[in-house]
Amino acid sequence: MKVLILGAGQVGRSAAYHLAREPENEVTVVDSNETVLRDLQSRIDVRTVAGNASYPAVLEAAGIADADILVALTSSDEVNMVACEIANALYRVPTKIARIRAPEYTSHAELFADGALAVDAWISPEQLVTEYIERLIHNPGALQIVDFADGRVRLVGMLARKGGLLVGQQVRTLKDHMPNAEARIAAIYRNARFIEPDGETMVEEGDEIFFVAARDNIQRMMNEITRAEEKVRKVIIAGGGNIGFRLAKLLEPHYQVKLIERDAERARRVSERLDGTIVLHGDAQDEELLIEENIDSTDVFAAVTNSEEANVLSAMLAKRLGARKVLSLINRPTYGELMENRSIDITVSPQTVTIGSLLAHVRKGDVVRVHSLRRGSAEALETVVHGPQDKSRVVGRRIEELDLPNGAVIVALVRAERVMIAHHDTQIEPEDHIIMFLSDRRQVDAVQRLFASE
Repeated sequence: MKVLILGAGQVGRSAAYHLAREPENEVTVVDSNETVLRDLQSRIDVRTVAGNASYPAVLEAAGIADADILVALTSSDEVNMVACEIANALYRVPTKIARIRAPEYTSHAELFADGALAVDAWISPEQLVTEYIERLIHNPGALQIVDFADGRVRLVGMLARKGGLLVGQQVRTLKDHMPNAEARIAAIYRNARFIEPDGETMVEEGDEIFFVAARDNIQRMMNEITRAEEKVRKVIIAGGGNIGFRLAKLLEPHYQVKLIERDAERARRVSERLDGTIVLHGDAQDEELLIEENIDSTDVFAAVTNSEEANVLSAMLAKRLGARKVLSLINRPTYGELMENRSIDITVSPQTVTIGSLLAHVRKGDVVRVHSLRRGSAEALETVVHGPQDKSRVVGRRIEELDLPNGAVIVALVRAERVMIAHHDTQIEPEDHIIMFLSDRRQVDAVQRLFASE
């Protein structure tokens, strides 16, 4: 598959890295910054072209005439939309995806309806990150939480801690604690090593556990893995940019929210657009300000400014001053890995959150949802099974009969409106939504081939 990526910013580089790792993809990246392109080419196997991403001549030099997918990820919404229009009008590129940040565009669904703009799918990293952080705040104790089947099923990652009902017991005892509940442990990481759990596996304190459950069973399942946490009441947000503003807007109906913004003009504009949030003009790294705003009684401190260093420092300071949980937006996943579970409770990588939405549009077959886990090393995906039985390698077969690659685990199915936890003897039927955990995302191609109709 020939993929043309426009923009080599943080999101564009992350997309190039993930897509180039899949052997069937030929990736070309366009950007006006030649230095960035040289650095990218030295790190991963991609072709690069320097120039304005919306100029037809530049797009032609990048091979748009033969491209299967155009992914426009520049920092300009307008450039991205124009590039999609040109790709459609001059080259009939089959699939065109655009990064659209401004809510002034995304709030008008008719712009992206059939026959309007030539954008087949749009993604908004800011919106995806905001919704992701909101889910983490609503579910205290979770390190990662992602949705499948329109929110009916969730996969949650968290640390097993003392006080959890399942800690120190075998996995098979879960059914005794939660009879008739739709929940299952999908994977365990112990000392960074993947363990595919069975009934005899012992859950140990410090294990990183991923479980899948019907939405109504999430909180009960979380209590199995760690002691119940107090409900969130007070939230402080550092940063009044796109993410900070959107997050405050989502949270203010449910919590006591304060937002700190160092730019006076932006603080004024944000305060005019929020209803129940207290907006403060100041620096979130100011110890006196945090103490004055009762940081020691704050349940969640979320640092979401545009500066990675400011996020890290303010979150560490908030933690030292007594905030119960601190969360920081960090662009470099490896940097986040160093900080998480030490000075900072949760790190959020915009690239990791965004790439799943992008991969769902790029992947072949009927993959409808993809989530990148453990900073890109693992993956969870949702795919739709199509019949008839004589044209499928999976329809009519039990899960134990499938030739799944190592590290690939079917954890749940959604059949019509029913959520079903997968067992070895579960039989797959046409139109089932299959939810899988892959400890090694390099096995994605093998999974796609298995579920493809012949």
